[in-house]
Amino acid sequence: MLKNYSLFKKFIFLLFNFVFFLSMAKSATLYKTPIGLDAPWGMAWLDDSQLLITQKSGEIYLVDTNNYSQKKINHSIPAVQYGQGGLLDIIAEDKFVWVTCSIEKNGKHTTAIYRAELSGNNLINEQLIYEALPYIKSPYHFGSRLEIKGDYLYASIGERGEGMIAQDPSNAIGTIIRIHKDGDIPVDNPYVNNPDWLPEIYQIGVRNPQGMSIDPVSQEVYISNHGPKGGDFIGPVKTGTNYGWKKIGWGGTNYSGTKVGDGNAWEPGFLKPEFIWVPSIGVGGIKFYQGDAFPEWQNSLLVGSLKYQYLSILHRENGQFTKEELIFKDEIGRIRDVEINSLGEIFLIADEFDSSLYILKK
Repeated sequence: MLKNYSLFKKFIFLLFNFVFFLSMAKSATLYKTPIGLDAPWGMAWLDDSQLLITQKSGEIYLVDTNNYSQKKINHSIPAVQYGQGGLLDIIAEDKFVWVTCSIEKNGKHTTAIYRAELSGNNLINEQLIYEALPYIKSPYHFGSRLEIKGDYLYASIGERGEGMIAQDPSNAIGTIIRIHKDGDIPVDNPYVNNPDWLPEIYQIGVRNPQGMSIDPVSQEVYISNHGPKGGDFIGPVKTGTNYGWKKIGWGGTNYSGTKVGDGNAWEPGFLKPEFIWVPSIGVGGIKFYQGDAFPEWQNSLLVGSLKYQYLSILHRENGQFTKEELIFKDEIGRIRDVEINSLGEIFLIADEFDSSLYILKK
C-alpha cells in the first residue's frame, strides 16, 4: 500500500512539472532571425540594439537587432582556431571591447585576453593585456568567459585537459582570474603578496568554465563549469577559494569510468557548487534573467546545454536553486551563449555551422 502511495505521489509530481513545462513553453515563442552564423561563441551588447557576435573561426560581426543587418568588424587579433580554441568570448563597455581567444607560441597554445577600441567597422589600438601561463600543447579546455564588475575584469581559464594542474596556483591554468580592465593586477586580489601564487588568481580548481554572469541579487559573479563524465555545475566565484578539480569530480567520473580522486562529489575544504548535473549536460553560457518579458523567470538563471541542446531555467527560492525547467530541446542546436536586452527578450546562439541568431519573446 505504501509503495503504491509513493508511486502515486511521484506520478502527481511528474504530471505537475509536465503541465508547468507546457504552460511555460507556450508562453514563449522562439524566432529565427535572418542572421547567418557559423559556430558562434560569444555575444555582447554595445547598446540596446547593437549586438557583437564572435565566431570561433575568428570573425566578429555587429548585428543591428532593429533591422537584422549584419556587418563584419575588421581586426587583427591573432586568434588561432585549434581544437576547442579559437575566438571565444566578447564583452564591451563604453568605447572598449575585450575578447578571449586561444593564441599560439612555439607550437603551444594558451588563453589570452585582448582589449581594443571599436571605431566604425574596425577594432583599433588592439592590445594583449593578459596571457594565461604556461602555454601548453593541448587542444582542450581553453574556457573562456568574461565579466565586468566595477573596475574589475573576471575571466575563466580552462585547465587544458591537464587535471591536477588546476591545484597549482603558480600557474593560471584551471583558474578564475581577476584583473583591472587595462590588464593591471588589483592590489586587493587574495594572494597578490604570496610568492607561491600568481597575483591575478582569484579562484582555483576549475576544469573548463564556459559561462559567467553576475547575480542581480547578491552581485556575486557565477560560473558554469564542465565536469568530466558527469559533474557539470553552477557556482559562485569567491575570493581565494578552490573548487577542487581534480581531487574531486563533483559526482562525475573520468571518461574511462574510473573515479576522480577518491570518488567523492565534494570534500571539506573545497567550495561546494550550488547546482550539479549528473550526467553532464555540456553546460554552456549562462545569464541571470532580468526583464519584463518573462516575469516568472525574474532572477532565475538561464543555462545553455551543448550536449542535450536545450535552454535550462534554474529557478530559485530563498537564494537556492530549487527547480529546473527545460525548453526548446533540439530546436536550436548546441546552445553556446545567452544574452538579454532591456525588454527582457532572450537572444541565443548555437555552436553549429549554418546557424543563426535566435530570439525568445512572449
